[in-house]
Amino acid sequence: MREFGDFQTPPELVSSVLRAVYRGKDPWARALEPTCGVGNFVVGLRSVATPPREIQAIELQPAYAARTQISCDGQIKIHNADIFRMNLAELPWREAGPLLIVGNPPWVTNSELGGLESGNLPQKSNFKGYSGFGAKTGDSNFDIAEYIWIKLIKELAWARPTIALLCKTAVARNVLAYSQASGLPLSSPEIYLIDAKKWFDAAVDACLFKVEVGAPERSYAANLYSDLDSQEPQSVLGIANGAMVSNCEVYERFSFLDGESPVEWRQGLKHDASSVMELSEDENGVLRNRIGEAVYVEDERIYPLLKSSDLNGGDNPPARFRTLMTQRELGEDTTQLRDKSPNLWMYLSGHKDLFDARKSSIYTGRPPFSIFGIGEYSFSLYKVAVAGMYKTVRFRVLGPQMGKPVMLDDTCYFVPCESAEQAAVISALLNTETCLSFFNSLIFLDSKRPVTKKVLQRLDLSALLSYVDRDSLLAATNENLARLGCPPLPSAHLGNFAWPGEEEAQVSMFPEVVA
Repeated sequence: MREFGDFQTPPELVSSVLRAVYRGKDPWARALEPTCGVGNFVVGLRSVATPPREIQAIELQPAYAARTQISCDGQIKIHNADIFRMNLAELPWREAGPLLIVGNPPWVTNSELGGLESGNLPQKSNFKGYSGFGAKTGDSNFDIAEYIWIKLIKELAWARPTIALLCKTAVARNVLAYSQASGLPLSSPEIYLIDAKKWFDAAVDACLFKVEVGAPERSYAANLYSDLDSQEPQSVLGIANGAMVSNCEVYERFSFLDGESPVEWRQGLKHDASSVMELSEDENGVLRNRIGEAVYVEDERIYPLLKSSDLNGGDNPPARFRTLMTQRELGEDTTQLRDKSPNLWMYLSGHKDLFDARKSSIYTGRPPFSIFGIGEYSFSLYKVAVAGMYKTVRFRVLGPQMGKPVMLDDTCYFVPCESAEQAAVISALLNTETCLSFFNSLIFLDSKRPVTKKVLQRLDLSALLSYVDRDSLLAATNENLARLGCPPLPSAHLGNFAWPGEEEAQVSMFPEVVA
């Protein structure tokens, strides 16, 4: 059932998991399956060459608990209970000795369960300590498996267990990052990738995540294996400069770029009302919303719009969509539209129910028809942009279209630039092999949004500018200018280069050239 994130583990996969867990290890005296379902892991544990002398399991659903008990001839202890409301340190054990925790906790998030009005949730708590705005914009959403992982580590660290659970790869990374930040006693983390589509018909990246808990020596760098049978890691992921990196070896080569960006990356427009705010042109040149309605509003409120899919398609892509702009800055009073843009006001008022139904609390107390990701930076004629939703990182230089600045949706990030030349240089820098290798060492391709503002702000563009080959940079800059329909930049004019927002140049790109 979806409410319980119910993915029962096939016996064949259970066998493969246990082979990987037991490989090169001494037998465990005790074992715990924290969410046993129909009991396939419990049955598997009893079938290994040297099974644990005592096995316990926890299961919320009575039918599953009874089925597991029957399948094991009553030889194990089944707790028909809610793991979220148990103190695992108080489990009564007959046996002493090494403890193995193995299984497959639910693959569902707390927000999904909340939407289902499910009671299968941990008690409300800000267990990650997110800020108020982070909580509002989705940072506080977490997988139930993540909560179970943290609970197991905290409540059973005294037993120094080995924990090996199937979960999303994102959950494994989050647990590592949280454990490192909180000082939880993890060591020897390993991630074995599995084919979730094959085993569970689930379109997610998943793994067997295995750690040792409670040892004095702690480590948070995880060996990543291509599958359960692999014995040599294909890479190592870990924490660097306070954040997770996907490939520690590649990151080390380009770590000199890890710092603070001299420019601020901005996220595109957020309005959660695309059906009425985003328009496209029909075969007769009439603008229509996604509902199919013809839209006739003041031209000065209509701007070209690009999405992640557009940026992923090519350089300087043409805008397939238009967007309506109700504000020029965050929180601007929109009631002025009644007099200044009466057609737009009437159109939006006709869809007021849609705006009022927006679920995000960021709109609470805001002027009607408010948007986010808006400021004077949005109206820069030239931008350098990147799609946040794609696995291939590629930066695009953008110029005006239809005589107006191009807007981007909230799946995109961009640097607003003060000139075509500035945009051309920054785009050329960002698309160097050095820069792309650095970003690829940071991002995780299985993430819903691989590229984020946090990742982009880590690039020290000044360090990159000092490192790149100047002739190649000039050539790439002029290719960008050609895409924008602008004349090339003579090398004699490349004396000092100023980042957006700097009154005077702070970085010398070609120090021996005098402008």
